[in-house]
Amino acid sequence: MNKLYPLMFKPIFKEKIWGGQKIKTVLGKDFSPLPNCGEVWVLSGVENNQTVIENGFLVGNDLNEIVEVYMGDLLGDKIFQKFGNEFPILIKFIDANDWLSIQVHPDDGLAWKRHNSLGKTEMWYIFDAEKDAELISGFSKKLDKESYQKHLENKTLKSVMNFEKVKSGDVYYMPAGRVHALGPGILLAEIQQTSDVTYRIYDWDRIDEAGMMRDLHTEEALDALDFEVYDNYKTNYDPQLNTTVKLVESPHFTTNLIHLSKPIKKDYSELDSFIIYVCAEGKFELKNDDQKYSITKGEAILLPAILDQVEIYPSPETKILEVYMIY
Repeated sequence: MNKLYPLMFKPIFKEKIWGGQKIKTVLGKDFSPLPNCGEVWVLSGVENNQTVIENGFLVGNDLNEIVEVYMGDLLGDKIFQKFGNEFPILIKFIDANDWLSIQVHPDDGLAWKRHNSLGKTEMWYIFDAEKDAELISGFSKKLDKESYQKHLENKTLKSVMNFEKVKSGDVYYMPAGRVHALGPGILLAEIQQTSDVTYRIYDWDRIDEAGMMRDLHTEEALDALDFEVYDNYKTNYDPQLNTTVKLVESPHFTTNLIHLSKPIKKDYSELDSFIIYVCAEGKFELKNDDQKYSITKGEAILLPAILDQVEIYPSPETKILEVYMIY
């Protein structure tokens, strides 16, 4: 069997009612003929939405096909034992030109029971935010099912949402159960479990081109919602140059930020996991076994678990999200 190597994938573009142009103008990705692209999936094992390899001898194979062939060599042995032939992480970029619906995702237990699917815990890393751009994360006051339903009926849900102003570099962790929504003027990277299960709670009374409102999932969301109020919804971290800074460490994924102004070597020999590099700013060159790979902002590359060492050369500076799993 031929040796595995760093893998790059052909992106999948998604037209959205709230989408804009920044995936084209900021990230440089041509999503023709879509008028308003809201999402681009750059690494996906979601059924019927699998990204396809576009480099090396595996070109043309989709992500889960190579998981099935390479198993633990690609994912890591423990990760393969747990997840089998479905790649467990989904990476997408989202351009919000209008408010996304207020929504919530179920956890693993509820999603498996209802949809035979993983739950959906996710995190956001803000690439770009216009002045006064906002998002919703969680509730601003403690509710229960009854008080929440009254706000829905009275169309006052917005009054109990926690609004946060955002800027480039901000990080938000969204565990399953946390109500959330993205506001206009935000471009971000989303790292999440491999799941496409969303319960839409409120869609701002929006009408589509056919004069229809999108479906809501009011009853389904009730059992998924976390009604607690938390002290801090934003993930705080201390940016440092030329080192690895922890952003999120969860049972579902670990994400670090690497801000580089000089080359580094990374040794993953003690880590039984694939690595995903997402270029959040600038560009870099990845070197492995005398092969070089150029990655620019808005691109991702997958390092199979069997690869122990790589070298990264920024050009001249870069910010990289480093994603893996620990089992």
